[in-house]
Amino acid sequence: MGGFVQASPPLFAFLFASLVLAVTPGPGVVYIVTRTLSRGRTAGLASVFGVAFGNLCNAAAASVGLSVALAASSTAYVVVKTAGAAYLIWLGIRALRNGEMRESIEGRAEAVDGRQFRDGFVVALLNPKTALFFAAFLPQFIVPSSPVLAQTLALGATFVLIASVTDSAYVFAAAAVAPGLRGAGSTSPYVRIVLATTLIGLGICAAVAGSRRGVQVP
Repeated sequence: MGGFVQASPPLFAFLFASLVLAVTPGPGVVYIVTRTLSRGRTAGLASVFGVAFGNLCNAAAASVGLSVALAASSTAYVVVKTAGAAYLIWLGIRALRNGEMRESIEGRAEAVDGRQFRDGFVVALLNPKTALFFAAFLPQFIVPSSPVLAQTLALGATFVLIASVTDSAYVFAAAAVAPGLRGAGSTSPYVRIVLATTLIGLGICAAVAGSRRGVQVP
């Protein structure tokens, strides 16, 4: 009981801080909303699960020290960051070429073949700032008297779960306004161009993001 009482204040502080960070829109939210507007609610939720799995892998990596290697090696950081940026840009180009906005949303289920999950996973996994974020954020809530690795993994998984819930809320909100944004079929190409440009813009921003010292919310 004593250990639980000792751990409670850091746990409650962690849950509150995680919720605040999770609901704050960042590049991950922009990506998920973009996928929802372009492919529908089912694709948006698949993207949420993919991003969550990628973030969970980064949390585990941070727990075992990969973030230390990324922070110490400029080359490793740049390689991973560039790969993630290039993937986002490729997704934007693919959206323009494939005309993803041509699908009807009139009450039918969207066909999702796993690509949305895969894309979300790769985008999250190839974001080195996520591992650095977990490495900087999680230790603030560690109780020294308990096993550190187990705590870090549990806290990382909890943060990912909270972020998945808030991201899903963004998906439902985006899906609700999507019909109005799409409007008549003639407007679809313009909306598609905006959404594809958003993906490309995210990739460019990720590529030119500044220093390894600036840890940001994933």
